[in-house]
Amino acid sequence: MKPAFYAQTGTLRGDLVALLHPPYTMWHLSYVVIGSAQAPSPSLPLLGWTLVVFFLGLGVCAHALDELNGRPLGTRFSDGALKTLATVAIAFGSVVVLLGALNISRWFLLWAAIGLFLAVGYPLERPRWLHTDLGFAAAWGLFPVLAGHWIQTQRFSWGALLVGTSALLLSLVQRSLSTPARALRRSAETARVEFGTETWAGSQLLATWERPLRLLSLTVPVLAAGLLVNRF
Repeated sequence: MKPAFYAQTGTLRGDLVALLHPPYTMWHLSYVVIGSAQAPSPSLPLLGWTLVVFFLGLGVCAHALDELNGRPLGTRFSDGALKTLATVAIAFGSVVVLLGALNISRWFLLWAAIGLFLAVGYPLERPRWLHTDLGFAAAWGLFPVLAGHWIQTQRFSWGALLVGTSALLLSLVQRSLSTPARALRRSAETARVEFGTETWAGSQLLATWERPLRLLSLTVPVLAAGLLVNRF
């Protein structure tokens, strides 16, 4: 069975798609947009470069290191290729951040340091407390919202903090659905669950977790787009 509903490993293209986790990457990049949309007049170029940095950090670096740590997806990328992807992503992201620090605010360097800590520490499970449900939600839910908002405004607000908290809670929902779904995928071919006289196959049970995940992976980007459009 596929390692995820969007993953079809076995070819270079399939391995790359699986590695990048498109639905989840778009979901969490949407939190950057949601945070940016809390600004009175968000800058689209600045948002674009912020999304580039987050894509390199989360979409490429963190996912490459996660695959390096235990091969959960079973891709055919070599250890060297995964390390190269992570290193190149960090290098390009660092260039963008440095330009932002030179032209806008040196505080960008602090945000980048926190982001690098999360992008490397979470997949490598260093420290251990980061690789928890709450650590996941803070890293990929709360942090993108706060970073997106601050980069646009160079300040914090209670509204942005509340929106960030909602992203944290949504990420906890994501985790509560994806963890059992991932475990069931490893035995879905033989799993059976009986409800009185009704018997569910593993694929039916899996759908009870993956269908909400699919819908949420579409809902959050659409919400982000709507909030951003309302600013213009």
